[in-house]
Amino acid sequence: MIIKHSLIVPCYNEEGNVEKFLSEVKKAMLEYTNDYEIIFVNDGSTDSTPKKLREIFDKNKDVKIKVINFSRNFGKEAAMYAGFTKVSGKYATVIDADLQQDPKYAVEMAKILDENPECDMVAAYQSERKEGKVISNLKKIFYKFIDKFSDVDFISDASDFRTMRYNVVQTILSLPEYHRFSKGIFSWIGYNTVSIPYEVKQRESGETKWGLKKLLKYALEGIMAYTNLPLKIPYFLSIILFLISIILVVVFIILDRNLSDAVFAGGYIAALCVLLTSLVLFSQGIIGTYVSKIHTQVKDRPIFIAKEILTYELDKETDN
Repeated sequence: MIIKHSLIVPCYNEEGNVEKFLSEVKKAMLEYTNDYEIIFVNDGSTDSTPKKLREIFDKNKDVKIKVINFSRNFGKEAAMYAGFTKVSGKYATVIDADLQQDPKYAVEMAKILDENPECDMVAAYQSERKEGKVISNLKKIFYKFIDKFSDVDFISDASDFRTMRYNVVQTILSLPEYHRFSKGIFSWIGYNTVSIPYEVKQRESGETKWGLKKLLKYALEGIMAYTNLPLKIPYFLSIILFLISIILVVVFIILDRNLSDAVFAGGYIAALCVLLTSLVLFSQGIIGTYVSKIHTQVKDRPIFIAKEILTYELDKETDN
């Protein structure tokens, strides 16, 4: 069944937002189409989000609603992927439930696709970041780094908030990698993409789920997935160490006549051994990180486990 527009909404502890979000979507869609669906993906919430989504599903029969309840928290990347698997729309938009991303922009992006058949995807980027200076600067550094060293181009400040055609969704689903970094996937698959600015609103309720620790972990996932630079670090270090060893040999040859203190010379040698050992361990750590990701991938475990799936066709699937 193909409809006009699908909205994929990852939810984690959004009990205070989902009802307001639904109301805002209804309001925004009035000027565009009534042929749309909302796919809520409950990512193992520990609050009343599952109960709220059940109530929304039962009470709002005027809207096509699907609810996917995970068996535990698998992360936003898995939630987006799960939403993609249930898309029935000609267009699909990924949007957060916290109302920082106004649904009116989803309509705006869909209209751009309507008016530009050569365009495959519209990505929204923040016109003005409202995080603290530390997080904002770290994000800028990250995007500059990964854009420079990756094989694909990254749109600076672009978020997962974007609208794409159905064929783009199918392409994303053809990449079932376990360690997902959607910003990289969106760039890697190509397609004609345009960008539009959007203004970030204040959260309607609750607190952000993206603290500094989680953002750093997410950034590391992106670097590991879309650049091989860390694997090349041992190569660069070997060149540097070779040059250092040559310089040390020359220095000791020059100072040989004055090195009567054996302890002095031994100290330098010991320091050099510690330095070399630490660099070797550091290099092994980088390789070990990549090997651990390979280890996880070859297990071929599912990206997510759906405990319950509710659809507007009134059929229910349960994964035991």
